[in-house]
Amino acid sequence: MNFRALLLWALATLLLFALGCDDSSIQRQSAQMTGGDPARGREAVSRYGCATCHRIPGTQGVQGIVGPPLDHVASRAYVGGTLENTPSNLIHYIQRPHEAVPKSAMPDMHVTDTDARDLAAYLYTLR
Repeated sequence: MNFRALLLWALATLLLFALGCDDSSIQRQSAQMTGGDPARGREAVSRYGCATCHRIPGTQGVQGIVGPPLDHVASRAYVGGTLENTPSNLIHYIQRPHEAVPKSAMPDMHVTDTDARDLAAYLYTLR
């Protein structure tokens, strides 16, 4: 994705914030963007132990500080520190962090294709 495309994506995201999307439309949008299910993604956060390293809104128990907090992921320009924040990059990073960002501290959790799409869908609800 070039700079112009990234800028357009960022402006579209800001427009959605300005319009005050309700929760159900945010859920639908994130599902359409990723091909995943945000509700299943929220469950996968627990199953994969994501909160062991990350602070994640709406999760209970341990809130890690090793990785960055995952609130507002949908509005960030980058994921993994260097990848443009696009659904395909986020899904790739979730599944194969060291392939996507070679020096990433994120461990490979052997996330399935379906779970990666679901996790990305959930993360894109965090605006």
